[in-house]
Amino acid sequence: METKEKIGTIRKVAGPLVVASGMENVQVYDVVRVSSKRLIGEVIELRGDLASIQVYEETSGIGPGEPVYFTHEPLSAELGPGLIESIFDGIQRPLNKIYEAHGAHIPLGIDLPRLDRAKVWDFVPLAIIGSQVEGGTILGTVKETSVVVHKIMVPPHLSGRLIWLHQGPAKITDTIAKILAKDGKTIELNMIQYWPVRKKRPYLYKLAPTKIMVTGQRIIDALFPISIGGIAAIPGPFGSGKTVVQHQLAKWADADIIVYVGCGERGNEMTDVLMEFPHLKDPRTGESLMKRTVLIANTSNMPVAAREASIYTGITIAEYYRDMGYKVAVMADSTSRWAEALREMSSRLEEMPGEEGYPAYLSSRLAEFYERAGYIACLGDEKREGAITAIGAVSPPGGDTSEPVSQATLRIVKVFWGLSAALAYRRHFPAIDWLRSYSLYEDVVHQDIDEHFHNDWSGLIRRVQILLQDEASLQEIVRLVGIDSLSKNDRVKLLASQMIREDFLHQNAFHEVDTYSSINKQYSMLKTMLGWFDGALGALEHHKQFSRLETMKAVERIGRIKYVSEKDIALEAANIATAMNDEFAGLPEE
Repeated sequence: METKEKIGTIRKVAGPLVVASGMENVQVYDVVRVSSKRLIGEVIELRGDLASIQVYEETSGIGPGEPVYFTHEPLSAELGPGLIESIFDGIQRPLNKIYEAHGAHIPLGIDLPRLDRAKVWDFVPLAIIGSQVEGGTILGTVKETSVVVHKIMVPPHLSGRLIWLHQGPAKITDTIAKILAKDGKTIELNMIQYWPVRKKRPYLYKLAPTKIMVTGQRIIDALFPISIGGIAAIPGPFGSGKTVVQHQLAKWADADIIVYVGCGERGNEMTDVLMEFPHLKDPRTGESLMKRTVLIANTSNMPVAAREASIYTGITIAEYYRDMGYKVAVMADSTSRWAEALREMSSRLEEMPGEEGYPAYLSSRLAEFYERAGYIACLGDEKREGAITAIGAVSPPGGDTSEPVSQATLRIVKVFWGLSAALAYRRHFPAIDWLRSYSLYEDVVHQDIDEHFHNDWSGLIRRVQILLQDEASLQEIVRLVGIDSLSKNDRVKLLASQMIREDFLHQNAFHEVDTYSSINKQYSMLKTMLGWFDGALGALEHHKQFSRLETMKAVERIGRIKYVSEKDIALEAANIATAMNDEFAGLPEE
């Protein structure tokens, strides 16, 4: 970012908050360069000629009297080819490039280009010279990775007649198009767009989110589905598996692009992501998962103010790919750490604290972030549809979801995957509590699956939900007066719900086959399990021996069905059903 002039003087330094005078010409959210070290900062409050600046770097060693430089620009994301496979920090500095140039520590005031200026891309023109173009019109494409075609678009709010278009090799800073505007000026465009991170990118209109985003995680897809363009929260106490669930969603969710924002999380968890993702094989393409992933790493030991910017940077990059017509999934891990950064900056600004010290505007800031998700018709072409699905982890202290961040999040999101410490301690993963969680997309998503996959899907799921709720009631009775007090039908219910819990809802993220289950596989598994339940109830009606039901060979085979590959599942389910019917018929009577 090019500095223009010295305009202010530091008066006070309080951690990441710097107060400077002589700032009457700045605007809120302008970026400034603080002190002779040229640290990146952002104006967040103005009082007369005094400006409060949140600095995104370590402020030790600077003091009153030092200069503040003004850039006349808001905090913006640099958008263009080269975003995919990159690792950025919270303000989009390229960490891999910094590491190559300076080693493991980020030098103060470093100002490297966010995108590679030297790389040559092969630009393939698509627009017609002489045609009228507007914001969102696709001028041409470059092959960003082996799996992502990057569409070079006219920036929003620009329009005119296309008078020249490049073809062939070009760097992102080279002119690739010339547009004659209505006022007669010629506008030259390159492959880079800049967009203020706090401002949402425009679109034509929003569409209803009705299609399921298949995640391959059985408890999510079956019981608490999320639609493409939906928003979800994963609250849970320490150690309950929030990050593992988000990693699984990043790996397997039905999205073209993944933007993973590590916001204030432990450095070793972020390191796991950075080390693991390049080696993960993408099930959609067979290539490395990084070929369609952007990583934003803002760990807990990085300056706290940069956390606040990181989720805005992530959602802006997601909106850019959404505008190309891609389905994007944004993983924010975790919004609690982001809220803690808000709270720290608010207290340093001496604002009136709200509940538990969080600022009064916590809810509106969270809503601003989540509302940027959605399923939309893209600018430039009404038929081009894009989507952002936002999934935020919440880390309530002690697992108490009555605290302000969880409550503010639950008022906004439509899917709640509540993680349970008790399930995690029992080694049940994903530790999503099926009695507390919910999805408000359930009806429309089940209707979508009924129409496009299996017409009795919603009926199966309703039966599973009733079974699990009945099990919770029966377990209360068992704890009070023992299992012998239950009827045989109720005991079969317990056996069937145990089968669903242990063999369907429990899923091994590290097992080659079990890590992902398609809708077809989930359907075959549920059909088989409920088939056993119906058969067992029928056997009791015909006075078959109850003690022989749980020792059936079919029960053993059902227990192993989740480890059957996708291509063999239909045959195995049919074989189990045949063997099961024969076994029920051969059971001895009481």
